[in-house]
Amino acid sequence: MQYYSGFSFENEQDLFTHYLDSSAFVIAGFSYGAIRAFEAVQHALKHGQRVDRLILLSPAFFQNKPQKFKRLQLMGYQRAQEHYIQEFRKLCFAPYTQKNIPIAQTSYEALQTLLFYQWDDTEVQKVRDAGVIIEVYFGSQDAIVDADVAYSFFQKSCIVTMVHNANHCLLKE
Repeated sequence: MQYYSGFSFENEQDLFTHYLDSSAFVIAGFSYGAIRAFEAVQHALKHGQRVDRLILLSPAFFQNKPQKFKRLQLMGYQRAQEHYIQEFRKLCFAPYTQKNIPIAQTSYEALQTLLFYQWDDTEVQKVRDAGVIIEVYFGSQDAIVDADVAYSFFQKSCIVTMVHNANHCLLKE
């Protein structure tokens, strides 16, 4: 399995053992990592590589948010990067206790990608039409993305699961 971490996260895949598959033909990603995983699948398919499943764990989905929200996020990151990351990670675990997951090096560009990425249903459908099973998981208590809006988007062409009472990290207490 090829796994992509979320923004500011490192080695967090143990949080998702219930959802992941160790097969060599699986690509998975959490939050920002879901974007990178999707792009890795597109690249793999373009180069004739085999991919059986794509697992998107709480994919970053902000295309329903206004530009002002996104600009404010970027400004907050530029002003106080360490504080921004601390608050961001608290929200990832909210409303439950934050887990001690290593903090990865971040960048303005990665946050910009996370906030401005546009999921394209035509591109998602192309991946599915290539024979890739796409599984998407959301937590109903997600404080990072609007899980209901994202669920509606992905349910058109993916197997989507809403994990009740779970946060952005798909954890429940």
